[in-house]
Amino acid sequence: MWILLALASACLLGFYDVFKKKSLKDNAVIPVLLINTIICSCIFMPCILGSEFGLIHEGSVLFVPHGDWERHRWIVLKAAIVLSSWISGYFAIKHLPITIVGPVNATRPIMALIGALVIFGEKLNAWQWAGVLTAIFAVFMLSRSGKKEGIDFKHDKWIFLLFFAAFTGAISGLYDKYLMAADGQHFDRLFAQGWYNFYQSIIMGIILLTIWLPAQKKHPEKFEWRWSIVFISLFLSAADLFYLTALSRPGAMIAVVSMARRSSVVVSFIFGAIVFHEKNLKGKVLDLLFVLLSMGMLLIGTL
Repeated sequence: MWILLALASACLLGFYDVFKKKSLKDNAVIPVLLINTIICSCIFMPCILGSEFGLIHEGSVLFVPHGDWERHRWIVLKAAIVLSSWISGYFAIKHLPITIVGPVNATRPIMALIGALVIFGEKLNAWQWAGVLTAIFAVFMLSRSGKKEGIDFKHDKWIFLLFFAAFTGAISGLYDKYLMAADGQHFDRLFAQGWYNFYQSIIMGIILLTIWLPAQKKHPEKFEWRWSIVFISLFLSAADLFYLTALSRPGAMIAVVSMARRSSVVVSFIFGAIVFHEKNLKGKVLDLLFVLLSMGMLLIGTL
């Protein structure tokens, strides 16, 4: 059951990337991200308030359990980790083709596996090593495709931000597993999602007031309201809910869930070709196939 939830999350995540690209084209990143976090927070706030004031009773699927500051500190840290990934990723997807961004983001499970290797001392089997090496080759292929569009993987700052977003996203995945697993903190999924969205909106509000608005005096940046911003929040909230539900299921494996989620690259790639009319698609299709092959090898080695 949890693998189906992960695949549903992947499909929703693909549309999330599409609406994100549409919202950020020639638009300011920080206000878009702030609005996104506020909308996401508003989606879950009725559940939080209803549970706190007794309008939603324990046992309901919408009930959010009360948590002390000890529990909330874990969620504040989650919000900070996710935002560091989001801010980097939003700037990257604004300036890079989605047909480059999607495949690079799909390497996050490989990074999570390497993180488990370094941090937890886990050992990789032959299939997992093959998946890691294939992913490295896929990134090399992507760098060659990027050069045809004037993107230098070694020196382009947006590529650096894209890989940083993928790296912090992998850290977030490992952290999520610890929070949601029965042998970890065993957080309620609505408690985790509702409160981390709330804390994200607070952090983004501080960033907008203390960094973005003062910078507007020297380097004005255009912001335009678009309805696609709302769809970023809706698809992201639904994708995260399926994702956290999958992780909370007994026997759920973070490596498999992460890989299943990254299959969202297929959705974003198709829309990049059809909607955004991006270039050099034949070469990028081959790169994408190598990314998917690496995920398949990792999946075989993990099961």
